[in-house]
Amino acid sequence: MLTNPSQLILRNSDLFTDQNVLVLNYEGDLLPKQLLETAQKVTALSLDYHHHLIMSPYAEPNLALHFGHMLPDEELFDTVIIYYPKAKPLASYLLNLAGVHLKHNGQLLVVGENKGGIRSIVKQVPDYFDNPFKQDSARHCLLYVSQLIEKAPQINLSDWVRNYQLETPQGEITICNLVGVFSEKRLDEGTKLLLSHLPNLSGRVLDFGCGAGVIAAALLKAQPELKIECVDINAMAIESCKLTLAANNFTAVTYPSDGLTQTKGLFNGIISNPPFHDGLRSTTDIAKNFVKDSVQKLEKGGVWHIVANRHLPYSDSISTHFKQVNVSAQNNKYKVYSNKISN
Repeated sequence: MLTNPSQLILRNSDLFTDQNVLVLNYEGDLLPKQLLETAQKVTALSLDYHHHLIMSPYAEPNLALHFGHMLPDEELFDTVIIYYPKAKPLASYLLNLAGVHLKHNGQLLVVGENKGGIRSIVKQVPDYFDNPFKQDSARHCLLYVSQLIEKAPQINLSDWVRNYQLETPQGEITICNLVGVFSEKRLDEGTKLLLSHLPNLSGRVLDFGCGAGVIAAALLKAQPELKIECVDINAMAIESCKLTLAANNFTAVTYPSDGLTQTKGLFNGIISNPPFHDGLRSTTDIAKNFVKDSVQKLEKGGVWHIVANRHLPYSDSISTHFKQVNVSAQNNKYKVYSNKISN
């Protein structure tokens, strides 16, 4: 089943007949594969690792699939399709990336849901593109078309990152936050509660949904001997975390994972301010799967320490899989759950 934006793209497939097409930030369906019914060749770059895994089995000579924040080469394309991102600042980055990979006078297509802010594209398009016009609308989505009229500037990642100092209970750290990654110039209330009530951690610790690396950096500030692994599903978050660790002279292993699936072996601790959104939709599946999988990934005596909004249904899952619910701290918005695997 194709998402609504993907269906809108397909019904305009005459725009890229027999062309070499690049798709940026595609959604959780098989749209890149279906484009081959019209396009000559398709390359797709996903910033979401789950979406990348959905497409991966369908790779073929005319369908190149990549995960990350940039393509591995400088190939140029006839058409670039952008799925308008949930995080509006990320759109400017994707437009720059599209411009770098478009042939002169190449075609830009931008698609998105009405409620996702797609209309903002008219003001966001830089001056190396001509003014975008509305090509089509259907299924509560819009499709805009533009054209590359001047050479786009090369991407320098430092132009897309905010660096700032952040006070944590463990001390001051430097945060490097790329566009599209949630972070504030102050410690968010949930993470502050989590870090203010840390249990004793040792050995191999997993930071699940690492984001810009706030939790990992705070832990290493206090306990540099910890062997921390940082995972996230978002390419910009993973790159932000790497930059944050480097800025603080900390060392940790950072890689993409869909839930805990790509992690290996057992951990002495799992810590997280876990995400609970999938695109524009809030979902409890992430929370439920995270609890269930965590039990399988912890050593005996291992510590599971997370913070979550009070309204999220963690208690039932924790009770089912850990056999007890231990709330070590709470306020009017958040709860900190801290459980151990029985020896």
